Amino acid sequence: MNKWKELWDWTRSILIAIILALLIRMFLFEVFVVEGKSMYPTLQETERLMVNKIVYHFEEPGLGDVIVFEHEPGRDFIKRVIGVEGDRVEIVQGRLYINNRALNEPYLNDGRHMYDYGPEIVPPGYLFVLGDHRQNSMDSRDPRVGFVSEECLKGRAFLIFWPPWEARVIDTGVDEH
Repeated sequence: MNKWKELWDWTRSILIAIILALLIRMFLFEVFVVEGKSMYPTLQETERLMVNKIVYHFEEPGLGDVIVFEHEPGRDFIKRVIGVEGDRVEIVQGRLYINNRALNEPYLNDGRHMYDYGPEIVPPGYLFVLGDHRQNSMDSRDPRVGFVSEECLKGRAFLIFWPPWEARVIDTGVDEH
């Protein structure tokens, strides 16, 4: 009789762990794999990110946030928020301006080869996003992506945990000057 009780205790513990893991993944955190080089040098291909799925229920996306959003069904993108609702976004001679102020972007490897863009005003409920590897990024400058609806957000990336020797917190790294 003790064997059945022990078996039931183990089964119940495993079921509770599975249910908790599913609830955490559905509502709180999710793991994403970096595919491609559009966020280089901030993110490397095959790194694993932890994404906070609940944060944007309590606060608005902010300048510099690294976000995951659904570009189309079954295809997620990882990009950096550059402009939020009402921001005026413009690229002139490779320099990024938000609301007529140059943005200091220390996370860029080399942004000087960006083509001119805008000016454009970010509409209500949308974001303007760019990859950190500006020469190799399908982002808001591309009409196939355009402004990103906040309804498509999956969450904010906050931690790289794999490979373990590259584990680090993801910083916004942006400041206006």
